[in-house]
Amino acid sequence: MKNSLHPFLLLWTAITPFFLSAKEWHVGPARTYNTPAQVSSLVADGDTVSIDAALYSNHPQVYFIRNRLLLRGTGGKPRLEAGTSLAGNANGKAIFVISGSDCVVENIEFANASVPDHNGAGIRQEGCDLTVRHCFFNGNEMGILGGAYTDCKVTMEYNEFANNGSNSNPGYQHNIYIGRIDTFVFRYNYSVNAIAEGHELKSRARNNIILYNYIGNQTTEDSRTIDLPNGGTAVLVGNVIEQGPNSANSNLFGYGMEGLSNPAPHHVWIAHNTFVNKKSTGNFIQTGAGTDTLFLKNNILAGAKTSGLIQGTPAHIDSSGNLINNNINAIGFEDAAAFNYHLTAGSSAVNRGVKLNKTVHGYSLDPVWEYADTATNIPRPLSGPPDAGAFEFLQVSSAQEPDGKMATVFPNPCREILYISGSDQSVYSIHDIGGRYIQGGLTLQGSISTAGINPGVYWLRIGNKTCVFVRE
Repeated sequence: MKNSLHPFLLLWTAITPFFLSAKEWHVGPARTYNTPAQVSSLVADGDTVSIDAALYSNHPQVYFIRNRLLLRGTGGKPRLEAGTSLAGNANGKAIFVISGSDCVVENIEFANASVPDHNGAGIRQEGCDLTVRHCFFNGNEMGILGGAYTDCKVTMEYNEFANNGSNSNPGYQHNIYIGRIDTFVFRYNYSVNAIAEGHELKSRARNNIILYNYIGNQTTEDSRTIDLPNGGTAVLVGNVIEQGPNSANSNLFGYGMEGLSNPAPHHVWIAHNTFVNKKSTGNFIQTGAGTDTLFLKNNILAGAKTSGLIQGTPAHIDSSGNLINNNINAIGFEDAAAFNYHLTAGSSAVNRGVKLNKTVHGYSLDPVWEYADTATNIPRPLSGPPDAGAFEFLQVSSAQEPDGKMATVFPNPCREILYISGSDQSVYSIHDIGGRYIQGGLTLQGSISTAGINPGVYWLRIGNKTCVFVRE
């Protein structure tokens, strides 16, 4: 009988060279390679570039042409700060130009990118299927500028964007600008204060999935908060979407305003968002001619609507469970002046919503998460009818959940650190005894810092468990 290799051995023989060839490149001021530019031409498909936390000033433009790269900051968030090297580059595009496919960028700050055509970006995406997480884009002409590849997907999660735009070319640069790709997923991000009439988020993608973010203008002169100019499918769930008093535009969310050039259907699904308009004029949603469906349920729409709640004439509107009021202070927010849109016990948003039992492209319109500062998420506590808006008021009356599940913490009373028994890393939220949200995030090795909490009695919710603890 002729000898043959077992199928598993054949598979291992085929994939082993890939794993053996992958390499990690270390970059830092005290390393052999001091900057990412020094390794960009050396990396191979599947490699990792680990960048030590430090300030990298006057950072040049760096091309990454290989596929499946992991580009990450280690030991903290390195700051790649552009300067004259990029600003004087006649072919300047971005601090990182990523033309490889299936790349991931993590835990890096990109700052001050400026180029002659005013489109200087922290990251310029020229490849396919990019993921960016836990990064900060600050003071660039463009935070991220995405390319136009129709079959690609871009995912951005847990990032911060602030003060991106160009005073030299007002209205054309934004915190985020995504081209004509297939799918854009934007979740758990914090995008604020685009400058010079830019948008906090602009995307021409065919499918836009926008989940559990804070997207807002607070102090600068931006344009629309969210602009999806070419239609397609849009899913907005669990976001805070805010327009500040200095905005140059008068609507918060625009859809199809440059023509519905994306493939049909042209459907907009908007559920459990908190819209806040702090201008004295405007409207909340504007749709372009030819929009098929506007689904608008269980949202809060607070502030002026002098040109109507919705501007445009979608063929079908399905609307219910929304809380609409011209007076922001009448909603029952914790502290709207301080951008805290959690609900108080007396808010008319409590129990106002209805269960939707619907998914779009696999994403639930019933919220399962809440945005938490800064650029993270926590589970949304649900009991009884859902509340309208992006946040659920935690209604508590005893130290035990209806299902009997309780968390065990120590020491209790505590001072600056609270430990959770049997928990390594989990999402949590802390509420005062009346149910008002205080803080939330991820536990660190089974512990929570309570240093910033005033003495008193609090609820801790971790997963589907709760308990009461005392802060001394």
